[in-house]
Amino acid sequence: MLEYLGEERTKQILSSFECPQNKDVEKFIKDKAIIFSKQGISRTHLVYWYSDSEQWEKSKELVGYYTIASKSLVFHKKSVSNTIWKKAVKYCDKKPEDKKCVFSAPLIGQLSKNFAGGNDSLITGQELLTLALNKIKSVQNEIGGKFTYLECEDKPKLIDFYERNGFTIFGKRTLERDETDINGEYLIQLFKYIK
Repeated sequence: MLEYLGEERTKQILSSFECPQNKDVEKFIKDKAIIFSKQGISRTHLVYWYSDSEQWEKSKELVGYYTIASKSLVFHKKSVSNTIWKKAVKYCDKKPEDKKCVFSAPLIGQLSKNFAGGNDSLITGQELLTLALNKIKSVQNEIGGKFTYLECEDKPKLIDFYERNGFTIFGKRTLERDETDINGEYLIQLFKYIK
């Protein structure tokens, strides 16, 4: 998008994004998405809904976004089932003698619907997550890999959503000093084995 529309037009589009439930994801898309993209830290993917009806003129609405980054995933044997551990060990960068597994895995760093103008009703959270997972699967088909992970606030509704979509809790991460728009002192870490 930056290449085609330029930075100013892209900023204008991103500035219309609203997520009153999570100011962190709103702040990210408005203040960090372009910077992180330019630095090669992550890529943010905008999701649009298109209308093409005779009654309405053609329109497109920004309904959500997700951000993917290349990271290393670390988890301990005691934090996952034996079945998951056996799958994970195959992908470890180092020998898991210390019962810790480290390997490269895409991080779904941000995932949010756009609540501006009621656009959140045009897509479900599951549809948005599926788009992110399909993008990761496509990349992993080219470069390898079988896992992805994400981090979320310790809220039962969020954790239940991700667990219903095949994610498993494997740890907690203490918040950094600059993560001020997140409630609590830590984030729950969840991963998914992608078939």
